[in-house]
Amino acid sequence: MNNKMSNIQAINLRLTVLSLAVIVGLTGCEQSSQSEVDEQQNQTNNAAKSKQNDEQQLELQVQTRQRQHAVSYEAMPQGMMHASVAMQRPILQPMPPAPVDDVVLVSEQDRENYLKSQQNPVKQTVTEPVSTFSIDVDTGSYSNTRRMLNMGQLPPNDAVREEAFINYFDYDYSAPENISSPFKVHTEVATAPWSQHRQLLKIGIKGFEIEKADLKAANLVFLLDVSGSMNAPNKLPLLKTSLTMLTKQLDENDSVAIVVYAGAAGVALPATKGNDQQAISAALDKLAAGGSTNGEQGIELAYQIAQQNFKKDGINRVILATDGDFNVGMQSVDKLKELVAAKRKTGVALTTLGFGQGNYNDGLMEQLANIGNGQHAYIDNINEARKVLVDELSSTMQIIAKDVKIQLEFNPQQVAEYRLIGYQNRMLAAEDFNNDKVDAAELGTGHTVTALYEITLANSAHKQIDELRYQATQHKKAVASNELAFVKVRFKQPDGEQSELLTQAISSDKIQPLSQASSDFKFAAAVAGFAQLLKGAKYTGDWQYEDCAKLATANKGRDTFGYRSEFVQLVNNAAAL
Repeated sequence: MNNKMSNIQAINLRLTVLSLAVIVGLTGCEQSSQSEVDEQQNQTNNAAKSKQNDEQQLELQVQTRQRQHAVSYEAMPQGMMHASVAMQRPILQPMPPAPVDDVVLVSEQDRENYLKSQQNPVKQTVTEPVSTFSIDVDTGSYSNTRRMLNMGQLPPNDAVREEAFINYFDYDYSAPENISSPFKVHTEVATAPWSQHRQLLKIGIKGFEIEKADLKAANLVFLLDVSGSMNAPNKLPLLKTSLTMLTKQLDENDSVAIVVYAGAAGVALPATKGNDQQAISAALDKLAAGGSTNGEQGIELAYQIAQQNFKKDGINRVILATDGDFNVGMQSVDKLKELVAAKRKTGVALTTLGFGQGNYNDGLMEQLANIGNGQHAYIDNINEARKVLVDELSSTMQIIAKDVKIQLEFNPQQVAEYRLIGYQNRMLAAEDFNNDKVDAAELGTGHTVTALYEITLANSAHKQIDELRYQATQHKKAVASNELAFVKVRFKQPDGEQSELLTQAISSDKIQPLSQASSDFKFAAAVAGFAQLLKGAKYTGDWQYEDCAKLATANKGRDTFGYRSEFVQLVNNAAAL
């Protein structure tokens, strides 16, 4: 019995060992097969990655070469730009991948162009009591910055123009009652939110308001960039939708023509009555992006058509819509400016509308609008298109005063220091104020313009500049010792060549604590502070984005379209970044 049990146990043991061997063998085969599959998969992945890397390196080379052959704009000491390179992009053939060290990485912002824009310095009243500048109603810098912040990026310092931020918003100024005096000047003084030792002086101008039914007939020529760089959802498609909204504001007394340019310029729609929506919409719908950019031919053709359909005593304007990527044609940006300046004298103004990102040329667009007696706006979404081309159409189209200049003379007995916030590209020499040959900005019907000065009072113990060692101890006695400053505004009638003068004294009695200032004043101060924070916070001390948002939130006032609420969100976005 025992022997039988032993034999059975031995057989069971051998069966167990055999079973284990089979299992181990099968597992080994499975693992071997899986290893082979994994190895093959790895080889495939490595090959794909290698191919992808090669393609990426080749694409980077193409971008690098394109950038090297694109128009490059550089800031000149006088604040103008010149084209250092302007030629056709070469046709690039595939090349072997270059070493990584030879590849230049270019971000979208790096390929955008902005004028050099440093904050205005503090000036001593005793040595430089007069400040002169041309008014500005451009808003493009604000909406362009909004685009970047909504994308999770802080803007380059030069992309921020403080006056564009301030003037993006409407303020409750009363308008003049008679067109003979085309605008009214408003002033307010209160403590600066970022420094209890300084004050802000706000100067506001409100233009005479003309009823829509009384607006002059318009001769509009749309000059549209349909080059390959406009082939993006936020470029040509948004542009076509925007202009469709604009044309719906026109009637049979207005005329619309469409000129397009890419490799060459052409007429997409001859001069057509403004109420012929079907023809205008059909012409816009046919537009498609492709080719290089020849802005020179387009601008010359657009001005030619505008001149052929000129409306005497009407609105004559070319509306240039582009991403600003001028790469073919005129070899010098200075020549382009000369062309726009010459056409301005014929009575045809130029408005510029910027679109898109990556190759956006803000500096060129702003300067062309300034020279062309027009405005510059950046359209980043359909709401901005409605604001610029529908809500504000009359104020940007019909001019009620031209060559508007402002000059402030500060009283050294009351003001020790001052600093103009923004308007860097609009500064004028003191002698330019009385020179009617010097061009300045235009003011449209019902439009508002706001400027802010930061001032330090003469009795302040917190001056930013030391008193001069050899300055006279006694200043010339002021006309009225209680005057902070004397404001002078010079302008021409729309059809006039000789300027007129308005003057107004600002009394020190107007100084008040920030808490007692108007909501508009406090909101404008918050906007000015935000722009300065984005530009580096050189003059705002310990003031932070959170302080800015708090001040703006408390003073949004009537916010019909939600622009002020949106501003608060932008401040919060910047704080998070």
